[in-house]
Amino acid sequence: MRAVENALGITVPDNARIIRNLITGSQYVQDHVIHFYHLHALDWVDIVSALSADPAKTSALAMSISDWHNSSATYFAGVKAKVKSFVDSGQLGPFANAYWGHPAYKLPPEANLMAVAHYLEALDWQRDVIKMHAILGSKNPHAQTYLVGGMAIPIDPNSQNAINADTIAFMKKLTVKAKEFVEKVYIPDLLAVASFYKDWAAHGAGVGNFLAYGEFPNDSVSNTENLWLPRGIILNKDLSRVHPVDHSKIEEYVTHSWYDDDANKSRHPWDGKTAFNYTGPKPPYEFLDTDAKYSWIKSPRYENRAMEVGPLSRMLVAYASGHKRVQEVVGLVLSKLNVGPEVLFSTLGRVAARGVETLVVAEKVPLMIDELVANIKKGDYRVHDDTKWEPSSWPAEAKGYGMFEAPRGALGHWVKIKNGAIDNYQCIVPSTWNGSPRDAAGVRGPYEAALIGTPVADPEKPVEILRTIHSFDPCMSCAVHVVDPAGNEVTSVKIV
Repeated sequence: MRAVENALGITVPDNARIIRNLITGSQYVQDHVIHFYHLHALDWVDIVSALSADPAKTSALAMSISDWHNSSATYFAGVKAKVKSFVDSGQLGPFANAYWGHPAYKLPPEANLMAVAHYLEALDWQRDVIKMHAILGSKNPHAQTYLVGGMAIPIDPNSQNAINADTIAFMKKLTVKAKEFVEKVYIPDLLAVASFYKDWAAHGAGVGNFLAYGEFPNDSVSNTENLWLPRGIILNKDLSRVHPVDHSKIEEYVTHSWYDDDANKSRHPWDGKTAFNYTGPKPPYEFLDTDAKYSWIKSPRYENRAMEVGPLSRMLVAYASGHKRVQEVVGLVLSKLNVGPEVLFSTLGRVAARGVETLVVAEKVPLMIDELVANIKKGDYRVHDDTKWEPSSWPAEAKGYGMFEAPRGALGHWVKIKNGAIDNYQCIVPSTWNGSPRDAAGVRGPYEAALIGTPVADPEKPVEILRTIHSFDPCMSCAVHVVDPAGNEVTSVKIV
């Protein structure tokens, strides 16, 4: 939307901007909690160990870090029995195919049981919290109510099929539930788990350069700099200076990517090509040749620098830019762990930053609802600008770009429009930045750089590698394969 609106000079109404912010904010909170418990926790939490936990001691541990209501010994005994039934039946469900008993696990049994209990609770919690997407976007995760020029969800106090007092009150309840779980379960769990893995502050540093497009615009100006989470770049881990972002300095290489183009030439996305008629060497799926082409991902670079994107980048830019609430929460987390800010540049820092962001966004979302209410009270019900809806009114040629911060990180769209139709369109998604292969100068992308020096206790069970890669929250579209140095497949995970 933002790229096309930028190309055509469209300014969306304030209500549309606020509704978009609400959809994005609720997605951040739900997505980050899901990532912590359901996509990443089992890299640190040993389910089998939880079976030897004392429920009374687990209750004491839980109550020592939070006043969350589900913290009784009886409750944890029930969770332990449920997990045992999974194990005894052989139907492990979401707990299958992990490296239980691995020597890299450090949590005591009681902490493992507490984390497993909250894993299960988060499944129910996220199902309710994301109902805001159903209200405002019709579905999750890909909302259907976005339109060029605004939103398709109407505002009408007198209609049950529009945003009205009842829907606003219901959304308020959802934000209370979201914030309470983040404050009383997610953040305490994060701090408890991290306290046993402080050594991971020495691993996973990556490229040391961080890019954030910024998010949650405070006005409707195209690609505005007036953002609640600021835009900026951190170079070489230097938090004393935040550099501005200039999208014209972004280019992509295909040196080690399976695309037809000059291996030593970079292209700005407006001139980018995605060659579906690839005529080069067949991808050697049986074993990748990393001296040649070894990825379908291109290599985006900013002024020829590899950049990390995601919650850590956003929080570092916000922290260094003087965002008061981010600085407060980062300071709180560091003090609780009794560590310095240098730990942020690590696998542990990436995990902590996602928690920091979840908390500050969970606090912000109710204020977004208040902003929407205040606008409606002024009698402003507009959600769409249709003055440039007709393609015949567009210039013969136009081009635009849109910068957005998805939960996983910086997401850029570039579009060229010719004679009322898209002439060229390119996007660079977060996992393209983070998962990029080496470029023409041999510079590694963030994933590759972050794995350098990672200790692996058992090459047959590389949980340490998963810890760092999962800390980025990778999104890969087809299948991921893990092979050993001899080319033998270790694990194959297919998404269908």
